[in-house]
Formats: sequence, structure tokens, C-alpha cells
Amino acid sequence: MSGETDKKQVTATLVGEWAALDALLGGLSAEQWAAPTCLPGWRVTDVVAHLIGTEAMLAGDPTPETGVDVRALPHVRNDIGAFNEQWVTALRYEEPAAMLARFRDVTVRRTAALEAMSEEEFAAPSWTPAGQATYARFMRIRVYDCWMHEQDIRAALDIPGHEAGPAPEAALEEASHALGLIVGKRAAAPDGSTVLVDLVGPVHRALTVKVDGRAHLVPATDDPPTAALRLTSSLFLRLCGGRPAPDPAVDLSGDRELARRVLDELAFTI
Repeated sequence: MSGETDKKQVTATLVGEWAALDALLGGLSAEQWAAPTCLPGWRVTDVVAHLIGTEAMLAGDPTPETGVDVRALPHVRNDIGAFNEQWVTALRYEEPAAMLARFRDVTVRRTAALEAMSEEEFAAPSWTPAGQATYARFMRIRVYDCWMHEQDIRAALDIPGHEAGPAPEAALEEASHALGLIVGKRAAAPDGSTVLVDLVGPVHRALTVKVDGRAHLVPATDDPPTAALRLTSSLFLRLCGGRPAPDPAVDLSGDRELARRVLDELAFTI
């Protein structure tokens, strides 16, 4: 995507991701809706409740009252987690057909709202889960979140798919914003070093981080990096999302100790 204010492209990618989720959910059995996912305490239906809740909030719907102290749950760590759990708790016993109808209703309303927004409104300052930014950035994060949760559902049910295309590309772009923090602060890469994250598909990227007083993404060069990690884009995004990945297939080269530190610190969201 060419910029945060590219309303047409960001909106089309988000709406396309909702369509992909709709198609996936529409083919699930009741048993599959009840299957546990890798996210603590959440089944497939709970993941969908979370997606419904966030879009409902953006549509102006009130947060449901449940009478449950969601902050007492061990996997609730902050205000965002508590908000998510309010919706999960409220919709815990909804039937799959009702959940799918709710998802379709809120995404239809959100699609209409996004399409009606002006470029200025889309580019306006806004709170986002990553801090104060713009509404456009928030919608980019929505693409990342929705696609990651689609993959959570697919992983739980062993239905791989949708690992290439606009939504995973946008999710990768969002995740790449964290690489400077991961390489420079968390992995403590020394000044003057470069780290290459070579993604070999389904989305192909060569992400190079240079440390020169601060760690930041730079254009790819022919110079050999200080350390390199070679892995698939799907695995990279899974690790960035803090999802479990038993025996991850990652090729480390150069300064392998530094490469290992970067690999161990990839998780920047859960």
C-alpha cells in the first residue's frame, strides 16, 4: 500500500478480508465452531465474538454488560483485553448461525461506513491499539488483526489457506513496523550492524534493519548482513503474533547468536 491515507486500497483490503472470513466461517460445522484455538480460553466462536465486538465498537454499538468480572480471568492483561472479553463473554452461548449472522451484519454496516468516509476523515487523528495515530492506521491494524485471527481459526481446524494476497501482504507490512524495536531494543543488535529477515513466500520480502544510532528498516543492499533469518512469511507473521510454532523452520546465518536473539524476540503482539 502506498500510504496511510490510501482509503480505497485499505478499505478494499479490509472488506476483502471480511469476505474471506465469511467464506471460511460459512463452511464450518457446529463442532468446528466449538474447537479450541491457540489463544488462551478462546474457541473458534470466541475469536469470532472478538472480531464482532471490535467492529461493533467502531460502528458505535454499546459494549454489552455481562455481570462477569472479566479482569479476573488469567489471560486478561489490560484494558483492551478486558474489552475483548466483554464481547466474548456476552456471546459465549450464541449458536453458530446467530454468530455468523452477527458477523455479516456488523461487517456490512462497517463496509458502508468506511465507503461513506471522506479522505480527510480517513486520514484524521485517531486512537489506535498502537497508540495515537490516524484512522487509516487503525484500519491497517484491523486488516492485520482480522487476518491473524482468520489464521488462528484455520490453524485450529487444520484448514490452511489465504497465505498470499492483499490481506497477508498488508499484515506483513504492519508487522514490519515493529522490526526496528525488535532488532535494536529487544535483540540489542550493536551499532553498525544489519539484520536481514528474508521471507521466501508465500509473500516474498527482504526486510533489512540497520542500526546506526537507532534501528530502522532500510532498502535492501548487496552488502552481506551481520545476521540473517530465512523463513516463510506465514511463519514470520505467526511468530510476530506470539502464536505457538513447534520446531519452526528458520535458517539462521551470519552472526547466529544475534539472529537467534531476533528470532526469540519476534513476538510483539498476542
